Amino acid sequence: MSAAHLVAATLACACAAGAAFGIAYTVLAGALIGRFFARAVSEPTSFPPVTIVKPLHGNEWALLANLSSFCQQDYPGPVQFLFGVHDSADPALQTVDDLRRLHPGADITVVADARLYGPNRKISNILNMLPQARHDVLVFADSDVSVGPDYLRNVIGELQKPGVGLVTCVYRGTPDPGFWPRLSAKATNYQFLPGVVTGLALGLARPCFGQTIAMRRDTLEKIGGFTPFVRHLAEDHAIGEAVRMIGEKVVIPPFTISHACVETSAMQLIAHELRWSRTIRSVDPLGHLGSALIHPLAFALLTVAFSGGAPWAWALAFLAMSARLALKLLSDRALHQARRDLWLLPLWDIVSFAIFVASFWSSRVIWRGFSFEVDGDGLLSAQPDE
Repeated sequence: MSAAHLVAATLACACAAGAAFGIAYTVLAGALIGRFFARAVSEPTSFPPVTIVKPLHGNEWALLANLSSFCQQDYPGPVQFLFGVHDSADPALQTVDDLRRLHPGADITVVADARLYGPNRKISNILNMLPQARHDVLVFADSDVSVGPDYLRNVIGELQKPGVGLVTCVYRGTPDPGFWPRLSAKATNYQFLPGVVTGLALGLARPCFGQTIAMRRDTLEKIGGFTPFVRHLAEDHAIGEAVRMIGEKVVIPPFTISHACVETSAMQLIAHELRWSRTIRSVDPLGHLGSALIHPLAFALLTVAFSGGAPWAWALAFLAMSARLALKLLSDRALHQARRDLWLLPLWDIVSFAIFVASFWSSRVIWRGFSFEVDGDGLLSAQPDE
């Protein structure tokens, strides 16, 4: 056997091993996702006043519908809606005006403040807003999130459990109209979500997601407020870790909220997914490396290539494809969502593997149109425009 053939055979075996482990992971994830969402949600024992804190930036697609979903809660306690922008001319404020007209009884407060305390502009926005928060139960939620009418009562029910300091939520992708948002939703629904559920079941994940962070004011004060996180790329993860460090639990209830997938071009989609992948790499390098297991189809196709199209390699690719499609169908059933766009899943699997590989080659991210460098501690530093 020539040296070239030996190298190809070695690579084929290595990729086959990656595909086999990935198939096993995919089967496990499919079994666990239904079990996770079959659990009962918690009902609150009381309904304390709540401030919902929402940093805004720009007039996103479906922003009015997303914000309205928070105003339609089945929650009998008082709720303050606190919105913040950096620029008083931000078009998101027009949407807030529309929200006031749609929900005239809603208690809405708006803060427009340009002050920055570090490169994480979202945290700066929240710091500017917090002095106007009137209630001691705080729910921080991103602008591109929509929720069901029982969202707030379920979150508060979890927060009232003994020892719980923070409640966060997993989320599903809801695509805007168009091809690229539909492709983006595949990343959320069939890679991110099963990965979180599996990591939680195996005790390997310690997540906290900015789509929902609910805590009491005294917990926020114990971790030093939000100022320590003004340089963090993954500020949500860092906040969760800070809460755990003071001996309080971070819990995830068994329901999803909806995250808008808004990327309108291939460039936007790739930039978003690269930022997400590099974020994971910065806060959990081993976990990021282990996430190679979510790509069994890509490894199987590489096995086909390196083996010269051997029949056993094609059989492995068929198994990988079948496992991924089964995971999609099981996820759709657990999430009570329509089964559609099966053909997009293998396309996304190939694209996402390329993004995973690319995430190792740079520490630069683009966020809200600004360029940052990320160091080994997951801290941001602004980069000059090129």
